[in-house]
Formats: sequence, C-alpha cells, structure tokens
Amino acid sequence: MDDFGLSFHIDAGAFRGRMARLDATVTRVLAGHGYPHELSLQLAEALVLAALLAGNLKYDGVFTLQTKGDGPVSMMVVDVTSQGHVRACAGHDEEAFATALKKLEKAGVTPSLPHLLGAGHLAFTVDQGAHTERYQGIVELLGMNMTQCVQRYFNMSEQIETSFRLAIQPDGEGWRAAGIMLQRLPTQGGGPILLAEDADEAWRTGTILLASAKDEELLSLELPAEHLLTRLFHGEALSVGPRHPLEARCRCSAEKVANTLKSFPRAEVESMKDNGLVSVICQFCKTSYDFSDSALDDLYGS
Repeated sequence: MDDFGLSFHIDAGAFRGRMARLDATVTRVLAGHGYPHELSLQLAEALVLAALLAGNLKYDGVFTLQTKGDGPVSMMVVDVTSQGHVRACAGHDEEAFATALKKLEKAGVTPSLPHLLGAGHLAFTVDQGAHTERYQGIVELLGMNMTQCVQRYFNMSEQIETSFRLAIQPDGEGWRAAGIMLQRLPTQGGGPILLAEDADEAWRTGTILLASAKDEELLSLELPAEHLLTRLFHGEALSVGPRHPLEARCRCSAEKVANTLKSFPRAEVESMKDNGLVSVICQFCKTSYDFSDSALDDLYGS
C-alpha cells in the first residue's frame, strides 16, 4: 500500500481532520540512519506528526518540524514538501544517549521525550521561497511525547482544540506508522455555526470516537483508511477527501552541494580534503558527494 495523507470533515464541516499512513516512508528514512530503537521511535512520531500538520496547510514549498533540546538527542528535523516528499534526520550524543538508557533501564523507567530530548523547543516552519514571508510557530518541549507538545501548541498558541491518535511499531525489517488528527474549527469568520453547547458536545463525541481507534486498525494493510474513518465517524456527517501520495525522497543534489561549496573560499574548501577528495555527506539521506581537484577547478573556474 502506498503512503498517503487525506483530509476529512465531520459534523457538516464543524471539525476537520487529517489521516496519514507512512509505512514505507518511515521504514526508508530510518533504514538510512541506523539510529538506536528508542530514537527511531521518536523520529517516527515526528514523521507522522509532520505529515499530518503539513497536509492541513496550503503551501508551495517546504514544511519543517524541528526540535532542539539539551538532552542526549540535540535535534530532530522533518521536512515535508508540497509535493509530498519527506525526509528526516536527528542528532544525538551516542555516549550520553547510551548512558541515559542504562539509567532509565536500571530505574525501570520507559524512555520518553523529557529523558531523551531534555528541555528545549519544537518549531514549525513553512518556507515558500526567498520572496515570501516565512510562517513559524514554536512551543516548549513540555509533555511526555511530541504529540502532547504539538497538541499543546494548537490548544494554547493557535487556540484551536486539537486531538491526535497515532500508532507506530516495528514490523520485521521495517516500520508501520499512521495517525489521525482532529481539529475543532472556529465559528467566526464565516465558519460553521453551532450553538456553543451543541459544539462542545459534538467535540467531546468526536474526540471519544477518535480515541476508540485501535492500533491494529490504524496500521492495518487490509483496512482502507476511508473504511476506518467511516467506522469511527459514520454517524457524524463524514466527508472524506482524496488521497495525496507521500514518499521518502531527499532534496539534496550535486548542484546544491556545489553551490554551497562555492560560497566558501577555495582554500577553506581545500582544507576539508581527505584522501585527495572533498566529501560532503547529506545528513538526511547519507548520499556522499565527492569533489576531486579537477571538479574543484571546474567549480571555481580555475
């Protein structure tokens, strides 16, 4: 089954939602890094959240979800382009990470976001090019997992009540990952009009129904997403949109790397040589771009 995201509405448009399944995407991204299992779980969660959030936006460019913390995992980055191309990476101190896991295991504590990422922030950015204004949202890393951080951002900063249901698990050599996001839309500005009491009750019902989704349903290869949404919200005036493909694909290229190198003095670039080559490795996909003396001559017009 190909990876995808899709939008839906319930209660005549009073609430909007987004669903994403990213089995192949998460598998391919994580396979390229070889991170510890506990870090892979964190990055898989970030991948699902980024896919859900990006799918809710209208943009032509790149949506980025990024964490920065003072824990063993210093950063995580997920990019989702408007074409549905996804990439991700993380930075961690291997020794500090292993030490933290040993301490947690000894204490009988399951590793969670505060243990691994520490104090810091989670940021969302939409970049649509050099001549457009960047959108950015930011929230502290408060909560037991990243989903709680994102939910807190919407509830407090955007004042949009938001609920999530995610399921992530290893599957043999790969991974299974899926999620659903549900949001209560504002009633102002031409939005859906419901009596406050009715809207509150409808929202409670929607979140209860969302929470009833089982992991095996979210991750099932046999149960189409549309059927799952119908099972969950069949009595809530459900409307489901078309699927939009998602896939793991990096945006790096030899041309981009060459342009980056060219922005530095040649002497500085030459100092990076190892065995006669200047090698640049993409942190997202691990592709290595090698530049020989002749390639540098061409690059600098020598």
